[in-house]
Amino acid sequence: MQARRTDPVVAYAPPSWLRNAHLQSVLGSSGWRRLRGARALAATGAVTTAHLLDGGDGVRLLGLHSSIGGRAPRGLALLLHGWEGSAESGYMRLTAAHFLRRGFDVFRLNFRDHGPTHHLNEELFHSNRIDEVVHAARDLCARFPSRPLVAAGFSLGGNFALRVAQRAPAAGLPLAAVAAVCPVLDPALTLQQMERGMPLYLRHFERKWRESLLRKRALFPQLRTMDDRVLRMGMRDLTEWLVLRHTTFGSLDEYFAGYSIAGERLAGLAVSAHVLTSEDDPVIPADGFRALPDNPCLQVEIARWGGHCGFIENARLDGYAERWAVERLLADPRVASH
Repeated sequence: MQARRTDPVVAYAPPSWLRNAHLQSVLGSSGWRRLRGARALAATGAVTTAHLLDGGDGVRLLGLHSSIGGRAPRGLALLLHGWEGSAESGYMRLTAAHFLRRGFDVFRLNFRDHGPTHHLNEELFHSNRIDEVVHAARDLCARFPSRPLVAAGFSLGGNFALRVAQRAPAAGLPLAAVAAVCPVLDPALTLQQMERGMPLYLRHFERKWRESLLRKRALFPQLRTMDDRVLRMGMRDLTEWLVLRHTTFGSLDEYFAGYSIAGERLAGLAVSAHVLTSEDDPVIPADGFRALPDNPCLQVEIARWGGHCGFIENARLDGYAERWAVERLLADPRVASH
């Protein structure tokens, strides 16, 4: 494979009115993009069906499989959303539409407690639940054995995609390549960025997370210790409260280190991985991507603009990142050789 790329992505150059990082970040996950994605997915004519995957140890994860009838798929794409997103997020639907048009079947996975899944598992979601995602991916391959298998993730989903790639060989998962858009590298640093930056992002995630936890508590009254006083805590304090009571980690730092992929943690990566981020991402500093190891399996591209998982190209809300993920994966030698 070619040497790791860290130059700006010349192919992405939005008009001047779209070069604000906050506008990009907000538009990227807006209701307008959700509608745009729904229309793009419907236009493919694909049939979508819901499936419960086995996450191991009794865990059940819900996802959506989309396929266009009357053709043999070129492969299967597993898509992973960001924190408090879902399989129905706009970027998930838009990426699915791109894959479907290129001949792939698509499976959009919901992490536990995301989308309409709070009732499926009693224990709470947290970002170190990587084993159940790997187990579910193996179940997916058994049900839909189309090859090659690729994966693409956004934000926290990008972090999960890269960790799935790390574990794939040992787990017997036939994963050919992954793509990650603005993946969380160092979660401790990401929280600091949100605390120090524009309050918009911290408030958004606090609100969405509280709504999720309220739904969970209503379904499982035994979680009553998570009372209203607890849910009024800020992001850092609430995260620490949940880590100490609902995980096996002994501290917030230990928890964050558990799913960090910063520094040399990707040095042993043996599955092709393509990463896209932006210089102006307001929550994940670009310098962390420049410090990633020089692993020939790891390709990093840093755009001048794009915000956090934005990369909007025009007033129609077309997205560069969704198309980039598909093009990079289909052009990857380990995928193209199938």
